[in-house]
Amino acid sequence: MTQKTGLIEVVAAVICRAERVLLCQRHDGPHLPLMWEFPGGKMDPGESPQSALRRELAEELDVDAEIGTQVADVEHHYPEKSVRIRFFLATTTDEPTAIVHRAVCWVGVDTISGYKVPPANEAVIRMIGEIATR
Repeated sequence: MTQKTGLIEVVAAVICRAERVLLCQRHDGPHLPLMWEFPGGKMDPGESPQSALRRELAEELDVDAEIGTQVADVEHHYPEKSVRIRFFLATTTDEPTAIVHRAVCWVGVDTISGYKVPPANEAVIRMIGEIATR
């Protein structure tokens, strides 16, 4: 958490493979239960966004990933907290494993809009056709 801004600093990966995008399903918990999201997580103090994302992908999905270009920077205010999420393109040849999520799946670019995602992810979902072809 960044004390200066009051925002929780988060990074997320948009991992595309053959016209499909990786989404992870949250557990049935108190915040955004069972929604689908891009993998990632909170940055640690002093950590670069790219280093944080590589660490989070290893911890959450057991993958080694290459972090590419930032494609979005979203600030969203939920009733209980505020987040700033930086979304990056990322690639991996490893097959993701659901370590901290309920499930992971590869979703077709043409069907991704049918998945219930957190409000902070909606702008990236709308851009996914353009992003997936980069």
